[in-house]
Amino acid sequence: MKRARLIYNPSSGREHVKKHLPYILEKLETSGYEASAHATTGKDSAKHAASLACDRNYDLIIAAGGDGTIHEVINGMAEKDNRPTLGILPGGTTNDFVRALHIPKNIEEACDVLIDGRQQLIDIGKVGAKYFMNIAGGGTLTELTYEVPSRLKTMMGQVAYYVKGFEKLPRIKPNRVTIEYDGKWFEGEIMLFLVSNTNSVGGFEKLAPNAYLNDGLFDLIILKKTNLADVVRLTGAAMRGEHIHDERIIYVQASRIKIHAENEVQLNLDGEYGGNLPGEFINLHNHIELIVPDKQLSCFQGLY
Repeated sequence: MKRARLIYNPSSGREHVKKHLPYILEKLETSGYEASAHATTGKDSAKHAASLACDRNYDLIIAAGGDGTIHEVINGMAEKDNRPTLGILPGGTTNDFVRALHIPKNIEEACDVLIDGRQQLIDIGKVGAKYFMNIAGGGTLTELTYEVPSRLKTMMGQVAYYVKGFEKLPRIKPNRVTIEYDGKWFEGEIMLFLVSNTNSVGGFEKLAPNAYLNDGLFDLIILKKTNLADVVRLTGAAMRGEHIHDERIIYVQASRIKIHAENEVQLNLDGEYGGNLPGEFINLHNHIELIVPDKQLSCFQGLY
């Protein structure tokens, strides 16, 4: 009998997954899995649980929670020789990765995807000894995701990020960086950079419109030095996917990106603190097998 290990954050998204735990386990059992669950207890708990599930040769690991839980599970699996198939159940605040994959927010429908979906190889990113599945970034604005208190995220959802973002706008300062991407160079002052693996970042579903999860490439977005008014204007343009045509934006694709900053710049990996620059971002092509909805998805290239 196949075995499934559910790794869930009991407090994520107003305890959304926790409330449906009996349903999830019963659904897995009736579908032919011997199912068990691990409730995370703090930082790196999901990472260690995923690593152990790989070592114990589970057939399926299910990350249930927000982007932070999925991020930890990916980090627990990425270096293993044996990597079980990964499934995802949404339960967090922003769920950027889930949104990119069009996995339903409804738990019952998301469980149907686990059972009836198709298996698809996806790329993930590596920087130093850490991994990310959706986004890596640096600059003042990217820091707000881990400055929002957990209680505020639970109470207000995605609105909490916008509240914190508006607080930070007057303090945005440029950073001087050197960026090398697949043999090309950029040097100058920037407001932020994003190394994206999907089109959905921070609730913006058109931020990286040419991104695919299986093409072996990152979508690199660089916002050059500009003023506060332009930051606000470009934010509006990003909602419509029109920002990539602005002269203040560099939008390119690359499989390997090196970034060095003159001053301290913190890295944000999938909304979590990822250390400081410098960093080399490497695309690990088709590194994880993921269960996705069995339908045409815009986040994959060349499948239909």
